[in-house]
Amino acid sequence: MARWRRAGLAALAFAALATPIAPGPPAPPLGPGTAALVAEPVLLNEDDPDQRRVGALDFLAGWSLTSDDSRFGGISAMAVEGDRVTAISDSGILLGFAVPGSGPGRVDVLPLPAGPGSPTRKIDRDTEAMFVAGGHAWLAFENRNEVWRYTRPGWRAEARVAPAGMRRWPTNRGTEAMHRLADGRFLVISESLDPDSTSPALLFPGDPTAGGDPVQLRVRPAQGYRITDAAQLPDGRLLLLQRRLTLLDGASAKLVVVDVAALGTGRPVEGREIAHFAPPLTVDNMEALSITREGEQTIVWLASDDNYFPLQRTLLMKFALRE
Repeated sequence: MARWRRAGLAALAFAALATPIAPGPPAPPLGPGTAALVAEPVLLNEDDPDQRRVGALDFLAGWSLTSDDSRFGGISAMAVEGDRVTAISDSGILLGFAVPGSGPGRVDVLPLPAGPGSPTRKIDRDTEAMFVAGGHAWLAFENRNEVWRYTRPGWRAEARVAPAGMRRWPTNRGTEAMHRLADGRFLVISESLDPDSTSPALLFPGDPTAGGDPVQLRVRPAQGYRITDAAQLPDGRLLLLQRRLTLLDGASAKLVVVDVAALGTGRPVEGREIAHFAPPLTVDNMEALSITREGEQTIVWLASDDNYFPLQRTLLMKFALRE
């Protein structure tokens, strides 16, 4: 089965190279609803069931998630709060569900009530980044290169901005990662790569929708990889999720830590790898990252975007960071 999945991911990589827009959900967005959610446990390594560690991470649990609602999937960003996951798909669909084993196997499905363009056009609502704090959430739309602020739980749009520094970012390689640092600054990173193999980024002095001139940065991912999400660790370091798709190897991912102080040096920001996911480890198109605490443990959550492609999976994986 793992070999078939790797072949499917290689086929997806070919499709991604051949077409500018990944597949969308099989049906246009409907109204809000609740659907069944099935969580099938997965191992860190199907070839070695006893493996529990990858780099600086200890594997705690993992699941392959499916639902009878065709809009489920495409997860590009998420926030884990207690036992609850709030995720956003690359079609502008909000997904809310309990961490498997902690609540009912149901998922709340809600198309964004407001956003750029038409809710039925994936290119308009391709949401790739999210930051959640209390009663507010910020979403970044890749093809529009816009940031919107919403209130929760109703997801009413409060403000929006199309920053001048993001206008030249490619439409399908634009805004991909966004995080509010502990000091209130917002970091927004493009998925695109410039000729020097760095990704453009903007560091806003505060809420991007409130104005303020951002600092332009360069972030250098690992060779062959693209940055898909970011989150700050309790010790202040920035954790970057990076993803790679190739015809030969399918999917792989890396986690890299960055010293936040490096954001102000003016030099390309580089980090240190702490985990590398590649076959035979369980991995897919990893795009979503969230950090929580459980007692003294720092918990790292990863999720994948299945692109609504039958040979891919929506994975949710839970790790403890070795301090």
